[in-house]
Amino acid sequence: MGEPRKKRKQYEIPRKHWDKALLEKERKVVDFYGLKNKRELRKIETWLKYKKQNAKGLLALSLEKRMQRQSELMSGLRRIGLISATATLDDVLGLKIEEFLEKRLQTLVLRKGFANTTKQARQFVVHGHIAIAGKRVSTPSYVVPVSEASQIGWYRKPMKIESTAPKRDLKKEFEESSGEIVEGQKAEPQIEEKIAQPQVEKGEK
Repeated sequence: MGEPRKKRKQYEIPRKHWDKALLEKERKVVDFYGLKNKRELRKIETWLKYKKQNAKGLLALSLEKRMQRQSELMSGLRRIGLISATATLDDVLGLKIEEFLEKRLQTLVLRKGFANTTKQARQFVVHGHIAIAGKRVSTPSYVVPVSEASQIGWYRKPMKIESTAPKRDLKKEFEESSGEIVEGQKAEPQIEEKIAQPQVEKGEK
């Protein structure tokens, strides 16, 4: 006999399925952070949506009830480093999905130089080559708390990685891929191409 309870989806889908701008934006995020599919992205979006809804609901409560529930909400977000110690509910409402994706184990493995690409980082995690405080973790989507971020390392035998490639500015690449110009960087002037005049063969007027 199977599981008697009814399983629910852990994510929500957008109302407009074929929004070209949304699909292009999601594709860039999935490729940039090396996600397996959009399902992983949907779960994070839904989780972040509920946190923002909770923050909005706290604004309607009395001061006494708000302070008690606000501390619970803020402590959970502060534990994974999404907000600072002096953050307010307005900071919670302004959270972006990219800030959460930076806290995943797969991304931190790449940031710490254990891999050259996001795909390679995911492969190392799935194959059990990455450990936190000596304990193997094989889940790329694991959200690493601030207290464990400095304890990420190899599990037993370290892997040999060619570090000849130059370091990539991932934030700059993501902004350029989304069409945004990095602050302080001037756009290169476009050079107009000259139209070549057709050559007239001898004997033609």
